Amino acid sequence: MTTISAPGVDAAASAPATAAGPSPHAKARRSGPSPAWLGLVPFAAYVLLFLAVPTILAIGSGFFDGDGAFTWTNVAALADPVVLNTFANSAWLSLVTAVVGAVVGALVCYALLGMNPDGAMRQSVDAAAGVLAQFGGVMLAFAFIATIGIQGVVTLFLQDSFGIDIFANGAWLYELPGLILPYIYFQIPLMAITFMPALAALKPQWAEANLTLGGSRSSFWLRIGFPVLAPSFLASLLLLFANAFSSYATAAALASQGSQIVPLQIRTALTSETLLGRENLAGALALGMIVVVAVVMSLYSLIQRRAARWQS
Repeated sequence: MTTISAPGVDAAASAPATAAGPSPHAKARRSGPSPAWLGLVPFAAYVLLFLAVPTILAIGSGFFDGDGAFTWTNVAALADPVVLNTFANSAWLSLVTAVVGAVVGALVCYALLGMNPDGAMRQSVDAAAGVLAQFGGVMLAFAFIATIGIQGVVTLFLQDSFGIDIFANGAWLYELPGLILPYIYFQIPLMAITFMPALAALKPQWAEANLTLGGSRSSFWLRIGFPVLAPSFLASLLLLFANAFSSYATAAALASQGSQIVPLQIRTALTSETLLGRENLAGALALGMIVVVAVVMSLYSLIQRRAARWQS
């Protein structure tokens, strides 16, 4: 007797039994979250204790007086001409140092682009940029005081050798204009760190296509390079602005007198004997800073997402 099997039965019988049950990976996914998430616990605790809690306290204290009663007085003080002038000084200082740092840092990145990524020079510059971007506070202030301060090495050398007095019009180093040079000192390396990946991501095929179509080196940068890099450049510029706007230690060490910028105004509100009972004004000032930085970083995030489209 001849047995006739249905089509596909033999194939099904000879196929590997993959439907016997879910794979171990599928079982792991169903059983719950991976233990790898535990690695985020230290970072989450750090963010909670040193970022979230101080931010909440700063914002909350601006709406209460010294007795703990709710008040709008502290927030209303943000409209005071003195406070507005302080915010304007901070914005002006941050914008100037961000623009200078972005332009000079972009030129540094362009110079590094022609070097061997594994060469000693490129690695040395990258390492120096990583260190100098974090070099601030009292150490940076002391470096400038010892170099171009009133009794600094360079200041005395210029006076003795060439008769040039860089402080003939006043001790500008210890005032608002004196913060420009120290801020630029750490803004340029920060720009080199943040902008270099975008510049390195330019595809050589784009330059080859430009040459094939009869374009020149200048046309490549005008029609391809600059438009493509513009979002990354603007994002880095905003990051530099936020970095300068929130800097405190360097300004506090150099400008020990006066409150020309918002961080120093907050210090005055907390420590000055002439503002007794208005300590919570510092919370309102911090709230204003948080709003400004939040707006800047939101724009940074939007522009960065746009720049990531062609980098991926």
